[in-house]
Amino acid sequence: MKNILIIFFLFSISISSVQGQTKSPSENVVITTENDKTSVRTNENGELLINVSPKDLLKIKANGIVLYSDFGAVGDGKTDDIDAIAATHAFANQQGLPVKADDEATYYISGKNRTAVIRTNTDFGRAAFIINDTAVQNRNLNVFLVSSNLIPSKLEGITSLKRNQEKINVNLHGTCLVSVTNSNVKRYIRFGANQNNGSSQTDIFIVDKDGKVDMNAPIIWDFDQITDITALPIDETTLTITGGRFTTIANRAESKYNYYSRGIAIRRSNVLVTGLEHRITSEGDHGAPYGGFINIGDCAYVTVRNTILTGHKVYETIGAAGVSVSMGTYDISINRALNVSFVNCRQTNDINDSKYWGILGSNYCKNLVYDSCTLSRFDAHMGVANATIRNSTLGHQGINAIGSGTFTVENSTIYGRNLINLRSDYGSTWQGEFLIRNCIFIPAGGRSTSASLIGGSNSGQHDFGYTCYMPERITIENLRIDDSKHPDDYKGPAIFEIFNPLMTNDSYVEKFPYVRTREVILRNVTIVSGKTLRLSNNLFMFKDVKVSSDH
Repeated sequence: MKNILIIFFLFSISISSVQGQTKSPSENVVITTENDKTSVRTNENGELLINVSPKDLLKIKANGIVLYSDFGAVGDGKTDDIDAIAATHAFANQQGLPVKADDEATYYISGKNRTAVIRTNTDFGRAAFIINDTAVQNRNLNVFLVSSNLIPSKLEGITSLKRNQEKINVNLHGTCLVSVTNSNVKRYIRFGANQNNGSSQTDIFIVDKDGKVDMNAPIIWDFDQITDITALPIDETTLTITGGRFTTIANRAESKYNYYSRGIAIRRSNVLVTGLEHRITSEGDHGAPYGGFINIGDCAYVTVRNTILTGHKVYETIGAAGVSVSMGTYDISINRALNVSFVNCRQTNDINDSKYWGILGSNYCKNLVYDSCTLSRFDAHMGVANATIRNSTLGHQGINAIGSGTFTVENSTIYGRNLINLRSDYGSTWQGEFLIRNCIFIPAGGRSTSASLIGGSNSGQHDFGYTCYMPERITIENLRIDDSKHPDDYKGPAIFEIFNPLMTNDSYVEKFPYVRTREVILRNVTIVSGKTLRLSNNLFMFKDVKVSSDH
């Protein structure tokens, strides 16, 4: 009698891009162990049918590792290997075995409707992967999905939450990431060329098995109602992904906001990615944007280390306001994630080349870190609670953020238009403080410009769905401003941009008051031009800011 083991991997892949969320259909994978030879095929419904011969089963178990070649991957750079790769991971997941790419292989991955699910340690090693996006069946499906075996659950009986609440009334099996939504309240009502009607109030936080909230990533909103609250269990062990040289053949789709999610989606907590490389070829004069080759979402404790990435070429389209806009397109995307770090990462293209969009976009995140990175941008669209940039170099798109908590920039060089830009499309809001230490600011990458440290704008006439704040306190220590190239009428660098050029006296009324900074502390600020650091070109708006200096 044939021994048949059948396991169904039923999963729904949640793909979070900067522009929104889509879901793939569920997929079935069937694994059998029959006396036939090991094979991988698909049926008429696109299901992956995998058979492992008893002899090969014993051999693979004895080796303690699964190779892509065990399931028929050719690795010649021409044969489509995506089914073999997906089958390898499906079998490895069933057996709890690590996966290793064959050394020196080049795996070709077509645009077929297939995702390889990673639930065990994976070593891509020195292998190359060619991902062809010129003919993709489903642009929302990632090539790889890093997933957990742990099952999310809906939390019952919780009808409201308060900002900075320290405990929720739940009993869990272990530590969980809690995602909560109130769809009846809209936040982040965007202003400008990409205007929209806002997004449902969303928060994420970590609780232990007794419901105690990790106050290093506190609840940031009051929830008078809750329309969805889900607990995603956090894996206790670290899943490691190592190596791999990936090349994307860029899509040639129409230049519209149809994001491609053709990379590695991480939807499991406690993951380390190290030694990976991603490059892009064949970008033409048009194309659809990308939602991140490394796309991190609905998880916590993820570190990307010693990794090389690539900025994407900028394409234009018509935005929601009916005018031409440059489309954001990313090699890194982080959404609804906590405690995510990038360590010793860099990109292949010039971080100051404006032909390429800034490499990172993020939403609904807490505790993001760049450490020892050389990248074109740090960006938080719909808010970050606490962020740190240290020992790093940021290129032409610099530091862009809105959010809350403490934003720390130290031992870093910034080439952006501002030292920190508070995104005006979301109200230029930061409810907390900035701490800047031991940094070099080269305004606009050394081009002629009138420099200002804190950028942004807010007219006080638009409802963003929340009260907008400037950082309450800004501390700047040991800053060198290299403004040696500047226009002839340059009066010296300013702490603040104008922000609201119409607010020049008390007659101006803000419908939605913008809460200004209370205090700026300056210690050892050096200005290459020899000019004096000024408060702002809008002295009225910032007249109540207390500035203390050691000079």
